[in-house]
Amino acid sequence: MAVLELQDVSQTFGSGELAVQALKPTTLNVEAGELVALLGPSGSGKSTLLLGISLIQPPTTGRIVIDGQTLYDNGPTGVDARAFRLRKIGFIFQQHNLIPFLTALENVALMLQLNGVGRREARRRARELMDYLEIGHRADSLPARLSGGEQQRVAIGRALANEPALILADEPTAALDTGRGTKVMALLRKIARERRSAVITVTHDHRMIEGFDTVYHMDDGRMTRVDRSAVVPGAAAH
Repeated sequence: MAVLELQDVSQTFGSGELAVQALKPTTLNVEAGELVALLGPSGSGKSTLLLGISLIQPPTTGRIVIDGQTLYDNGPTGVDARAFRLRKIGFIFQQHNLIPFLTALENVALMLQLNGVGRREARRRARELMDYLEIGHRADSLPARLSGGEQQRVAIGRALANEPALILADEPTAALDTGRGTKVMALLRKIARERRSAVITVTHDHRMIEGFDTVYHMDDGRMTRVDRSAVVPGAAAH
């Protein structure tokens, strides 16, 4: 089942002679449990694509369907995009953006409370989630007392809190060393397989994409599927 369906989604900034097409017409399907990598240099359109998918920055043209709901069809469809994002899309960024005066547990529970879950139930579910992410022992720590890898796990917990169908990760390992980055990518693979979320990850780092199901390269706003063996050492042997 396709969690994400894009058809001819494009993004143009400006108009007339000053118009710049930052994202060429893009068609993409991502299935439940599929882990997708987006490679490409800065300015190639990767983040523009993620912003368009989530309607944070609605595209200029195209059709977007997430978890069976049409969000955009050459224009808004009337769906409350903000409420939909809260229920159906989890975001993971390079900067963790944790609330500094809330504990790790409270940062995760807050996402559930924003979605209407009572405080006690939100804390219970947040603690279960942190145990799943193997960071339950740090639940009562403030972000400043956590390592970079621990902060990223809390951020992943926050993204998972409402059991989203789709997770969008923008350079989630860029601020981590290779060891911690590898652990985060292994965790995203685990989430895709066990929780059946579709996961799209933007990355510059070819070392982090082993284990992805599908790899795309973006350049000048155009997305092309690439052979994993060309970018993952040893992939052809699997």
